[in-house]
Amino acid sequence: MRDFSLPGRSLAVGRKGMAATSHPASTLTAIDILRQGGNAIDAAVAACAVQCVVEAGSTGVGGDCFALLSIGGSDKILAYNGSGRAPAAASAEHLRSQGLTTIERWSPHAVTVPGAVDAWTRLVSDHGRLGMAEVLAPAIELARGGYPVSPRVAHDLAAQHATVEKDASTRATFLVDGEAPEVGTIHYQPRLAETLEAIARDGRNGFYRGWVAEDMVERLEAAGGMHSPDDFAEAEGEYVETIKTSFRGYDIHECPPNGQGMIALIILNILSHFPGSGDPLDVNRLHVEVEATRLAYAARQQLLADPAKVDVPVDYLLSDRLAKELAAQIDLDRAIEDLPRFNEMAHTDTVYICIVDEDRNAVSFINSIFSPYGSGIMAPKSGVLFHNRGQSFSLEAGHPNELAPGKRPMHTIIPGMVTRGGRAVMPFGVMGGHYQAMGHAHLLSKIFDYGLDLQTAIELPRLFPLPGTNQIDIEGRLRDRVGEELVRRGFELRTPESAMGGAQAIWIDWGRGVLLGGSDTRKDGLALGI
Repeated sequence: MRDFSLPGRSLAVGRKGMAATSHPASTLTAIDILRQGGNAIDAAVAACAVQCVVEAGSTGVGGDCFALLSIGGSDKILAYNGSGRAPAAASAEHLRSQGLTTIERWSPHAVTVPGAVDAWTRLVSDHGRLGMAEVLAPAIELARGGYPVSPRVAHDLAAQHATVEKDASTRATFLVDGEAPEVGTIHYQPRLAETLEAIARDGRNGFYRGWVAEDMVERLEAAGGMHSPDDFAEAEGEYVETIKTSFRGYDIHECPPNGQGMIALIILNILSHFPGSGDPLDVNRLHVEVEATRLAYAARQQLLADPAKVDVPVDYLLSDRLAKELAAQIDLDRAIEDLPRFNEMAHTDTVYICIVDEDRNAVSFINSIFSPYGSGIMAPKSGVLFHNRGQSFSLEAGHPNELAPGKRPMHTIIPGMVTRGGRAVMPFGVMGGHYQAMGHAHLLSKIFDYGLDLQTAIELPRLFPLPGTNQIDIEGRLRDRVGEELVRRGFELRTPESAMGGAQAIWIDWGRGVLLGGSDTRKDGLALGI
């Protein structure tokens, strides 16, 4: 139960439906769609499209998408991989011949063909009740008619000023007289409105063919990219089988590789050997979570890639045998040494949305342009801001995640779904780029090991070990509490540039017929029930 004398927010409660997102306009849009007769799938796509307008630094039509769906509350979870592929002409060998060892964020080579719009149109067509015109109408209205800049958006835009000002179209779209707009500034994106209208009218062809596609290809080619009209015209996501593990009597479902959901499951498998009790922020428990994360992310670096191009040993990685071997390496007195090398990457931006409707359709939906404001490159006529997901490719010859034609990069964005007793009980997700896999495990452990309600668990302070190092990013209120002891055990502590990630979750209480939701105070959004 919440201590009402302390800052924070209460759980959202509802019966007929619930939406939880990281922006108020997005949550309200989802609720409106449900009230208009749409279902959870319609509401999730509508909410996401709104966030592509009002929270453009975190997500956009120029990004990628993953989704998990439970139809009618079933535990037969559908998964959709809406991540984009590298151009057919992409070549790691070619980039190496130019002297490159990594793909830079602002490079056109960091831009794979965006997969989000394909996912939206496919999911609404297959499982929604409304048409794309109705689903995208709220986003179009905000893009053309304007919207006030919210506090977290203003903060992120100011922090990314150097990225935003690099590209003329991006600069003209997001800056006011060369500066980041203040909270409450009315902002417009009329070119993006035209692109959304094309998608509303023509479906996926409104984005992957015609004038929008031409504009995107021309901009990327002008920057030195290897993209072609065929790369866009042939872009297509796919339904995939979920992967899962059991944790404290619940089944935890994730999308399979090329996403890092498998890493969240490895962490949970390790944590299953360390029962939790007492204080959820006890330093010993945090030490275990940190080390489980470091071990799991080392496996990610070595083995996680596009399974269509490389054999990924999922069964081995999710085996109890491996979990026991990794758990045995954890020493509560000191940090593990000699982890495999991993190239550090910063926390990145994403939006996560969960929706449950009256029929108990449940959607776990995540859409991202990776780094805040992605690559910073914008197509000038369509207003499409490109992601930088291709930065996750390796240029190392023979690496499982090596850049190759038509290949999907290792992905950090991961929606989650919990089932039990033949039913879906919780769509959930955690934002924050590479933090997400640890975030999933951390959140579920606090709920199932320590009995915390969703909102309390989401609001707990966070930490994240930078892969391949002994460095930990740790929020200030947690550093004050356990920092000295973690340093004694051999960890190096860092202060993150801003609050770490965000999270949303909705609990389906089948017995009472109610919904309970939580949304992260690190973002502008909220959960609302009807």
